[in-house]
Amino acid sequence: MDKILAREIAEMAVKALDDKKAFDIKMLDVGNQTVIADYFVIACGSNYTQVNALADEVEYKLGEAGHPSTRREGRNGADWVVIDYDSVLVHVFSRDTRAKFNLEKLWADADDIDLSKLLS
Repeated sequence: MDKILAREIAEMAVKALDDKKAFDIKMLDVGNQTVIADYFVIACGSNYTQVNALADEVEYKLGEAGHPSTRREGRNGADWVVIDYDSVLVHVFSRDTRAKFNLEKLWADADDIDLSKLLS
């Protein structure tokens, strides 16, 4: 997958998460730090039900746009769901689990994409 398509998929995921009221949404460009993905999208839900609903919404919206996920880890009752779109990994956390794993710190060298125009 090329970097432009990966960015479009990541942006669609961000919009789907925002539409479903996720909070603290981040998009990190990790392409220069790892070969596993170009972008990480990270967001929080307020409880297990919302975490799963957010992940479902991302899969639905991206699938509708012709971008089905290749894999999903975490289901009902999960406090961390990861959805794999090859060059984009979408992480949906509960608040406590996000604080515990702190992916933003782990990937501190990645570029934090400004989402203000995308979410306005």
